[in-house]
Amino acid sequence: MSKLREDIFGVEVNKHVLWEVVKWQLACRRQGTHSAKTRAEVSYSGRKLYSQKGTGNARHGDRGANIFVGGGVAHGPKPRDYYYPLPKKVRKLALKMALSSKAKENAIVLIDGFQLGDVPKTKKAVEFLKSKGLEEKKVLIVIPERDFVVERSFRNLPKVKVLPVEGLNVYDTLWADALVITIPSLDKIYERLGS
Repeated sequence: MSKLREDIFGVEVNKHVLWEVVKWQLACRRQGTHSAKTRAEVSYSGRKLYSQKGTGNARHGDRGANIFVGGGVAHGPKPRDYYYPLPKKVRKLALKMALSSKAKENAIVLIDGFQLGDVPKTKKAVEFLKSKGLEEKKVLIVIPERDFVVERSFRNLPKVKVLPVEGLNVYDTLWADALVITIPSLDKIYERLGS
């Protein structure tokens, strides 16, 4: 691991910072399209069920009230955006910490590149993982930029994710048991995270 720069792969890990960034990432991914109908929106008449007094029953308004089955929901979810801002410095630091934790676990494999040919082949992808002893592990493959052949070759493997350097993030880094990084990607990581 002597090739790895200390200022990016040797940072002290702070679990709270990692938690904060993972929480932010997952919040940003949420669709927020959930919706429940209020009593104003359910399909019921607004007629008062029966007289206010004299029936011996509890007083009620219309059938769409939230205490009735099929009535509106009192404080149900409405479509919303879960995004909230998080300083870039914190996001950058967390990614350095995530990479550092993998370096500390000796879970980073550096390679020159992929020789998968011009056509995507899952078979070749499996052979590559076996040659590195990673076939049973969750693997994150980091490539310099989007590559159709590499992405398609690994796409059908459930335990493998392929990301270009610009898409590298804390959540996926921590998810993986091992990182496979190409040498050109390493230069780009230094470029992106270098202070």
